[in-house]
Amino acid sequence: MQSMSLEEYIAARQTGQEPQESAGRYDFEKLCALIKEAFFEDWENRESSGVTLEIQKRAIIGYEKEKDFFKNRINELIRDFESTNAAYPSWYENLTDAVYHENWGLAGLSEWFLDEWKGSSSAKIIGENIFFMKDGKMQLMPQTISPERKEQLIKAFMLLTPEERMNKAYYELYMLDGTRVTVFTEPLAKKGNSSIVFRRYIIPTLSFEEQARRGTIPESLIPALRCMVDIGYNVIFMGAVRTAKTTFLATWQSYEDKNLEGVMVETDPEIPLHLLMPKSPVMQLIADGEELSVISKNLLRSDADYFIMAEARDGTALDTALRIASKGTKRMKLTFHSRNPYHFPLEAAMEIAGSTGGDIELIMKKLAANFDYLFHFVQLKDKRMKRLKGIYEMGLGSDGEISIKEILSYDFEKDSWKLNYCISPDKEAYGKESNIASFAGYRKEMERLSESGFIN
Repeated sequence: MQSMSLEEYIAARQTGQEPQESAGRYDFEKLCALIKEAFFEDWENRESSGVTLEIQKRAIIGYEKEKDFFKNRINELIRDFESTNAAYPSWYENLTDAVYHENWGLAGLSEWFLDEWKGSSSAKIIGENIFFMKDGKMQLMPQTISPERKEQLIKAFMLLTPEERMNKAYYELYMLDGTRVTVFTEPLAKKGNSSIVFRRYIIPTLSFEEQARRGTIPESLIPALRCMVDIGYNVIFMGAVRTAKTTFLATWQSYEDKNLEGVMVETDPEIPLHLLMPKSPVMQLIADGEELSVISKNLLRSDADYFIMAEARDGTALDTALRIASKGTKRMKLTFHSRNPYHFPLEAAMEIAGSTGGDIELIMKKLAANFDYLFHFVQLKDKRMKRLKGIYEMGLGSDGEISIKEILSYDFEKDSWKLNYCISPDKEAYGKESNIASFAGYRKEMERLSESGFIN
C-alpha cells in the first residue's frame, strides 16, 4: 500500500489513473464508495443497523473494540476488491485507516490523533478547512472536508449526546481520551461555516524548573515559590485565555503535600490529578451552574484540607470558593479570566452578586480578606511564549480598605522581572502560624531578590 502526497492524489483523481507502483483494481475514491455500499448491504441483510449505529458511536469516540469491528471488515473487503495496493491520501497511516475515516471516522481530522501531533493542544474544522495547532499557531492543513462529510460528522457527534436538543446550535462532548469537542452550527455559525473545535490537555513536565526553562517565570524565584506552597496561602491564577493559568495551577499543585485531603471542582475535565498525584487523597468533581450550586453546601461541610476551583468561570463557582475560604480554609487555588489584577475584587463581586445576590462592596471586601496572592499571566506575540506578568498581594486593612500591592512585575523590553517585596501583618502572621521555617525561607529569598534589581 502506498500513501500519496496531496498533489499526486489530486492529479490521480483528475486523470482517473493511479501511479503504476501503487495501482490497485480500484482507486481510493471508488474503493471507499464500494466498501460503504458493502457495509450497507451487510446491515440490511442482518437487520442490525441499530446495533451497527451504536458501534459507530462508540468507535468515533475511541473505543478500540468498536473501531476494530469496522477495520476488520474493511480489510476483508479491500482484499475482495483486489485493491490492497490502492493509493491513499498521505495524512492517513494506512489504507484501512484511510477507508475507515473517510467513510465513518474523523476524516482528515484523524491525523491530529497520530503520535506526530500528540503535542498539539487543539484542532479546528472551519467551513471546509482543517487547522492544527503547531508551535503556538493554527496551521492550515492540506486536507479538507466536504460540507456533506462534515454534516455527517456533526450528526455522529450529536448522537453521542442524546440529552442535547438536536436543533441546538452549540454543544460540547468528550471523547474517550478526554478530548473536548465543541460544535458550532447554524444559526450561531454563519451559513456554510459550521465549526468543530477539538481541545485536549497536554500534560507538560510539571515543575517550576520547567516553567523557568520556558521563560514563564524567573528561575531565581523558584525557592520562594516552593516556600509559598509549603505555607499554604490562598492563591488565584489569572489572565486571558491561553496564558498558562491552568498549567501553572497544576504545577503549583504538584508541590502540594501529598498526604493532605483535597477536593478539585472543574467545569471541564482538564487537569488529570489522578495521573499527576496518583497516591494522594484528592477528589475530582465535575460540576457547573446548577450542579455546582446543588453540591456547594456539601462541599462546605467537607473535611478536606484544601479546595481547587480549576476554573471559576461564573458567579456560582466564585461564590462557592469564597464561602469555603471564609470558613478559614487555606491552600485554596483557583483560576479566573481577567486582564487586570486590580479589577479582580470588583469583577468577581459583580459575578457573585449577579448569580446569588448580595452587596457588591461587601463581597469585594470578603474576597480581599480571604485570598492572599494574585498571579497574573500573559501571552506574548509569539503565542508559544507565556509570562508571569506580576504577583500581587491582596488583603483587607484594619481600616476596611482593600489593598492590592504589586510585589513582582515583568519588563517586556528587558524580558526580566523586578521584585519589590513587602508583606502585610496578616500574611506574616499566617506564614509563621502555618510553617515558621518555610516562612523564614520565603522572607529571606524575597528580601534577597528585592535587593538584586532585575531578576531572571
